[in-house]
Amino acid sequence: MAGVLAKKCLASPLRLVHRRLSAPEVRVQCCYHAKVVDHYENPRNVGSLDKKSKNVGTGLVGAPACGDVMKLQIEVDDMGKIVDAKFKTFGCGSAIASSSLVTEWVKGKSLDDALMIKNTDIAKELSLPPVKLHCSMLAEDAIKAALIDYRHKQQENQLGAVEATN
Repeated sequence: MAGVLAKKCLASPLRLVHRRLSAPEVRVQCCYHAKVVDHYENPRNVGSLDKKSKNVGTGLVGAPACGDVMKLQIEVDDMGKIVDAKFKTFGCGSAIASSSLVTEWVKGKSLDDALMIKNTDIAKELSLPPVKLHCSMLAEDAIKAALIDYRHKQQENQLGAVEATN
C-alpha cells in the first residue's frame, strides 16, 4: 500500500512528505501539492513590518479548532497601493503556504483589489484538499483584518490632522 501511495504521489504534482511520530520507526505519509511544499519549504515574505507605522496594516487571525494563528502585515504607499507584505504563521504547512502565497498576491495591488482575493482562489492555486480549506479562509480573513487596521489608522490620522488645524 505504501509503495502504491509513493508511486501515485511521485508521479503527480503531489509530493510525498514523511513525518515522524513519537516512535522513530513510525512514519506517516501525506501527499501535499508541489505548490504547498514549495511555499512551506521556501516561504516568501516572512517577517514583520513596523506595526506602529501609519502606512502599515496588521491582521491577526486564528482558528481555534486547529490552533493555526496567522499575522499578515501590509505596507501601503501614498497612492493606496500595497508595496510590501510580510507574514508570520504558527500552523500547518497549508497555513504557511496560504500565508506565503497571499503576500505575493497582494503586493502591487490596490486596497480594493486586495479585498477581491478570496479563499477559493487561494485553495484552488494551492490545490488544498477540503480538510485544509480553513487555511485559505484564514488567509482571506488576515487580508481583510490588515486592510481594516490600515483604514482605521488612516481615519485616525485624518482626524488628528483636522484637530490640529482647529
